[in-house]
Amino acid sequence: MGAYYDEVEIEDMAWDADKRLYHYPCPCGDRFEISRKQLADYEDIATCPSCSLIIRVIYDPLDYEDYEEDEDEDGEEESSETSSGDEFEEAMEKLTVSDATTETH
Repeated sequence: MGAYYDEVEIEDMAWDADKRLYHYPCPCGDRFEISRKQLADYEDIATCPSCSLIIRVIYDPLDYEDYEEDEDEDGEEESSETSSGDEFEEAMEKLTVSDATTETH
């Protein structure tokens, strides 16, 4: 594609859990939007539904390669990033360390 209005890093965009979209303010008053599915499909163009402006989203495609389409269903309330973080936290809480330095002679 030709001219982008701007290039924006994904970290600067806000995640809308209700609409399941990343968004970023557009000068027209609306907002640019892009979904996780689009990012997983290597699409890096966020569009504004109210005007013709587009932005290029800078992101690491590897962060979205494990994206599954069924994550967009209404039944799942947490994002994959959040649930992965929760699983890690749970594992850390359950982690026990034993002292294996006993000597046998």
